[in-house]
Amino acid sequence: MASDVDTAPLVGRAELVQTVRSALLGDGAHGQTAAVFLTGESGVGKTRLLGEIGDRLREQGAVVLTGSCLDIGDASPLHPLLQALRRFDADLSTRARTSSAVRGLLQMFADETAGPDGAGALLERVSRGLHLIAEGRPLVLILDDLQWVDRSTRQLLLYLLAGLGDLQLSVLAAVRAESLQGAHPLRRVLTELRRLRTVRVLDLAPLGRADTEELAAAVVGRTLSAEAAEQVWQRSGGNPFVIEELARDLRDGRDGLSETLREIFLDRVDALPQHAHAVVHAVAAGVEPVQHWLLAQVLRLPEDELIDAARAAVAHRLLVGADDGYRLRHRLVAEVLAHELLPAERSGLHRRYAEALTAAPGELHQARLAHHWRLAGEPARALPAAVAAAQEAERLHGYAEAHRHWSAALQLAADPGPLTVDRVELLENAAEAAHHCGEHARALVLLEELAALRGGEPSCALHIRRARYLAAAGRSALAEEEYQRALKAADCSPRDRAAAAARLAELLLHLGRYADAGERAREALALAENVEGSATEVVLASSALGFSDACLEDPDAGLAVMRDALDTAERAGQPEDVACAYLHLAELLTGPLNILEEGVVVARRGAERVAELGLGRTWGTRLLAIAINGLFRVGQWAEAEKVVAAALRHRPSGADAVELLLARCRLSVGYGDIEAAGRDLDAVATLLAGGGARHVIPLLTLRSGLAMWEGRHDVARLAVQRGLTESRSDDVMILSALVWHGLRAEAEAHSSRTVDVDPTAVRRLRDVADRVARKSAGAARPVRSVVEGFLALCAAEVSRLDGSDPELWAVSAAEWDRRNHPYPAAYSRLRQAEALLARRSRVATAGKLLREAYHVAQGLGAVPLTSEIRELAGRARVSLEEREPNGATRGALTEESDDELAALTAREREVLALVAEGLTNKEIGQRLFISERTIGVHVSHIFDKLQVRTRVQASAIQLRNHRG
Repeated sequence: MASDVDTAPLVGRAELVQTVRSALLGDGAHGQTAAVFLTGESGVGKTRLLGEIGDRLREQGAVVLTGSCLDIGDASPLHPLLQALRRFDADLSTRARTSSAVRGLLQMFADETAGPDGAGALLERVSRGLHLIAEGRPLVLILDDLQWVDRSTRQLLLYLLAGLGDLQLSVLAAVRAESLQGAHPLRRVLTELRRLRTVRVLDLAPLGRADTEELAAAVVGRTLSAEAAEQVWQRSGGNPFVIEELARDLRDGRDGLSETLREIFLDRVDALPQHAHAVVHAVAAGVEPVQHWLLAQVLRLPEDELIDAARAAVAHRLLVGADDGYRLRHRLVAEVLAHELLPAERSGLHRRYAEALTAAPGELHQARLAHHWRLAGEPARALPAAVAAAQEAERLHGYAEAHRHWSAALQLAADPGPLTVDRVELLENAAEAAHHCGEHARALVLLEELAALRGGEPSCALHIRRARYLAAAGRSALAEEEYQRALKAADCSPRDRAAAAARLAELLLHLGRYADAGERAREALALAENVEGSATEVVLASSALGFSDACLEDPDAGLAVMRDALDTAERAGQPEDVACAYLHLAELLTGPLNILEEGVVVARRGAERVAELGLGRTWGTRLLAIAINGLFRVGQWAEAEKVVAAALRHRPSGADAVELLLARCRLSVGYGDIEAAGRDLDAVATLLAGGGARHVIPLLTLRSGLAMWEGRHDVARLAVQRGLTESRSDDVMILSALVWHGLRAEAEAHSSRTVDVDPTAVRRLRDVADRVARKSAGAARPVRSVVEGFLALCAAEVSRLDGSDPELWAVSAAEWDRRNHPYPAAYSRLRQAEALLARRSRVATAGKLLREAYHVAQGLGAVPLTSEIRELAGRARVSLEEREPNGATRGALTEESDDELAALTAREREVLALVAEGLTNKEIGQRLFISERTIGVHVSHIFDKLQVRTRVQASAIQLRNHRG
């Protein structure tokens, strides 16, 4: 099955290519015949592999003859060999002896006449002719479409591979698996050949999901969206030919199914026996997996005939049989067959499915029932099943599935027949399920429809629900207004009032307004005392109060309150309460209390727990973002990248996506991946267009940091000034970080002389720093500790405007060392060394500081910081390599040296291993879920650490250190 192979890379087959090469020309095959037979369904990439392996074998010095069998039976004996010889002769240009041998063998075929010596003599003469062509070199015969091989070629293969010819020969052949049915003569040949030790039969499996996405992206020319990648994977089943066809349709904007694919699959289905044809149609109409008993009820065939039919469909590679039932190998078959049945035939199939499921003993299959009754044209019978399926999904915390079933119920309710339908209840359930599974925009739309259906003034409960959905969508300002309206509503019951106060406390906490959050939390707890069954309100309010107290008053007492809130949530068993308690506890530990290691553990454990509860896409993503930030601060950037990749698989939206994008952006800014960081910041700004005060300062702080690495100090200044103007947060930690960025921008402007220093901006920043210092004086000790670190940076940056004081930078480095934050500590050492060198004093100390900073920056992968350290060291003629007392450079490569890769981070080792496999930066990025630009940064850093200039040199070091 051909395709535009020249435009698509060979994906996911590197290991197989190496296995085949080794089997044919490796040490084990030296001096004897060997063969590899590749079997697989049509389109799985057999022909492409033959070509790729043939090219590799030629590079190894082998003589490669390539031919294809024809679907014409035995009418053309030895056709593939003749074709291979003619192709080889046409390609020859320099080896006269070889060309003469080829033409001699071709002439022998032309002169061959029937004689008494028979086929045996012919085979011997062919063997001698091939021996002359090889001229002592390995000879490889590559045959495609071996399922159509003629009888003479089969005999020749058996003769040569049995070692009867005086020839070292290797055979590589491809066989279309679905063609080897019944008494096909090649089945017996392969059975005989399997007994030979040097013969291997390898089944070529479809591509996995990651390789499918990589191949499709290569054809389309860009990374696919999550929805497009999922669709290609589901429709193709990993078949490379199908993947490429679907990807071209996607690239060219074509809708529907191409005629090429339609005809290919129809031909395969039409080739089936009658009952097997019916089996495939039935499975295509069913919900996979289709159990055997259910298929029997639908088709009403005798058991023996059903088994024979199913076996034929499996053998033709259209179905896959497993213990749990039958599946289509390619979902595209269902799309193709959907247009081959009359409407009455389709509805009849679905009706038989629904009747069989209804009559089945035991638990009803509600989701399947709803599906089949709907397609059978029975909405009144489908609606109760859809509602029951949604309720069952919610019971198992499957909110995405519940949302799908509630949405289906809403559609069915448009024509309920004799049933009485409460559309208000359907809308309420559908909106809540959409909210829980992360479809925040859809939840708000459904809520507006609900409000319009009810009419009149919105109720207190509706205000609370709208506020929850707005907060989850990242529209914090509007959410706060809705909570205030709820508290003022005339119909607000004590329970609703407690719920509104508790949720408002949680929102204020996220906005960094800890004093306000504590006040609302106390109000909510007081209200909840008089309300039975108010566990949710107690958990939310306790978490907010504990966080507020820990930041502003007593860390130990606040932390104890939050741990109790988590225990209460677990006992109550409400998924969202458990998620909220985990989130606030992890935020407190990794933020104000600076207990980073425990905070990361709590965040990751919480993410696993909420995923079990069906909230992985929403709360789980936010917990993983907290873990990423904690890992960033302690310097475990490679591990943080892995957590980013895991979180991205949730495909979050709204505020959850904002949290993750900001966390990933911190890594990108640190790595110096300016393009990726800019994309994430633009995406966050777009998501926050509807209001998201909670994220304003982190967003603008990162934008300022990115602008400084780009040398755009005026842009950095504007970002900080905007943050100081727009935010109402009293979170002294994020404010102090923002002020540091502002003073650093002014210091960088002064140092680089790219723009003038703004005295007004400096004065305002110093005033804010003083205000933060006064405000933090009354905060809890851990909070003051973190703020003091940023204030130390602020004081040192101010000194850069007038000569830079090395002692202030020494204080800053010590502060961050004490908190186990390696990045700001390394930055402080760079500035301390810079100040010492500017004063031409303590040069040796400056050199030591630069080496310490360089070691940390390299270990992190912080490319911009590393470059600045290297630039300063170069100007000052300071060596960044530490030297032993004997004068040798520490880490110099000797026979007794340690692992040459010791200087690389864990992520850099992963990247280097894939570089050594021959993957491009784009391919590595797709494998590791990282942008191509970030991979380039890693590769550059690897080259620098290994002191190499090319990928080949780096690969050699990787292979040298992993032999055996």
